Amino acid sequence: MLNITTLCSVTTTSPDDIEQAQMLAERFALPFSDHLDPAQYQLVITNQQLAIRAPDLLKPITIDFTQGKHAHRRQFGGGRGQPLAKAVGLKKGATPTIIDTTAGYGKDAFVLATLGCHLTLIERNPLLAALLESAIALARLDPSSEPIAQRMTLHHHDANDYLTTLSSQQRPDVIYIDPMYPSRQKSALVKKEMQLLHQLVGPDTDSEQLLDTARQTAIKRVVVKRPKSAHPIADQKPSTTVDSKNTRYDIYMLN
Repeated sequence: MLNITTLCSVTTTSPDDIEQAQMLAERFALPFSDHLDPAQYQLVITNQQLAIRAPDLLKPITIDFTQGKHAHRRQFGGGRGQPLAKAVGLKKGATPTIIDTTAGYGKDAFVLATLGCHLTLIERNPLLAALLESAIALARLDPSSEPIAQRMTLHHHDANDYLTTLSSQQRPDVIYIDPMYPSRQKSALVKKEMQLLHQLVGPDTDSEQLLDTARQTAIKRVVVKRPKSAHPIADQKPSTTVDSKNTRYDIYMLN
């Protein structure tokens, strides 16, 4: 569910895509609009690409795993030696299955899929889920990213509810949680796409419950991404941590 009071809808800039936009709106339980509305949060189909437009956002937000920063990180991100990979337990002979319970823009999930992991992405916000679905589908059409995208499966669902439905055979090796950080006081310090993420997702209200459920569900470990100076979630002391430049990964090892 959206944590914003402004109305949201699905629209398109091309008459040829009206039917597609209407189907998308129905699937994600969002209203369809026949025009661009600068006062709304809107999913907009333009030339077969999906974008989010938002009030006070000059440039639409898109996700493209095939080029730009995603392609650069795929080639030069540090491989299995980077902190994220170490945190989830990636090493020679060990490529864990992972559920990313807070997919967002899918950045970390794409990195882990690039390194060979099979990822289940959970995103409860309908606009973000639709954007991710479109990005994964487009990545599967590009030869350079197709095998990576094939390792990514998206579910539009509440993560805590999703985890409770898993059978013993469906349990992943690792559950990854990246809770929403508190907004910075000076908005100029926050990138536009992160401002939008804060607006769509809203404040973190259920990470403690999600951590408890994750620790009962994962087979090997739960990994929580935190600001470097932040307390652990609910002051639950991790088994160990992996530090990076501005963040750390709290790791809860499981028997």
